[in-house]
Amino acid sequence: MTSDAIEGQAPLPAESVRLPERGFTIDRRKALIAAAVFWAGFAAVVYAVTHGLTGGFDTWGLLSYRTGADLHPRGPELVFESVRDVTALGGVFLRNLFALAAVVALVFLKLRREAVLFAFTVIGGWLANTGAKLLVGRDRPQIVPHLTEAGGESFPSGHSFSAAVVYIGMALAFAALSRRHSVRYTLVVGAMVLSAMVAWSRVMLGVHFPSDVLAGWLGGAGWAFLAAALLYHPARAAADSHAAERLDPTSDLHKSAREPAR
Repeated sequence: MTSDAIEGQAPLPAESVRLPERGFTIDRRKALIAAAVFWAGFAAVVYAVTHGLTGGFDTWGLLSYRTGADLHPRGPELVFESVRDVTALGGVFLRNLFALAAVVALVFLKLRREAVLFAFTVIGGWLANTGAKLLVGRDRPQIVPHLTEAGGESFPSGHSFSAAVVYIGMALAFAALSRRHSVRYTLVVGAMVLSAMVAWSRVMLGVHFPSDVLAGWLGGAGWAFLAAALLYHPARAAADSHAAERLDPTSDLHKSAREPAR
């Protein structure tokens, strides 16, 4: 077929993409129950740490991945590289990059309420984690050599807290796309497992006690569910406001505002 023949053909029609409708909104009662369970666990760990009840558990956890007189990591180099890759998912750069990408994706999926709620959840989680560190605090463990750089207070683990907030909050936001309970539960449980892996990687690298990451993960998960319950209505009000409508690149109001006057 010649290029002239191709140029003579009628252009193909553009394909239309139909976005899925919002499948559900967060059940406030269930979210509050989940938040209460996680925060109760967090309070229990805080009590245990402040009363010196976690020494055996902390020592066992830090030594479980170490061997030899110099306490080097167990297993092949691939395991160590995998641990570092997993812990990076809770680092400032990747965690915030994924959070920003999720907000943008939610906006373009016409889930502006969920995008605003997720943004509120992440910002509030940062404030909650900062406050928890100021209230408790703790020096970094010195039982085993550190396998990565880490600074600041050790309790609760910021990686663990923030990873739970971002990934569980993200799962709750995107779960709105499905009406099926199995899909929504799979998303949330998957996010919980991923954030738990990030948390334990900090112990394997020797920069946190197991009680640090347990408290961080419980607190972060608790905040993700608490924010979903308490901040949904303020997020909906903000997302449905005239200002948000004008800023949304997918809205008709935003498009009409950008069109030149005739």
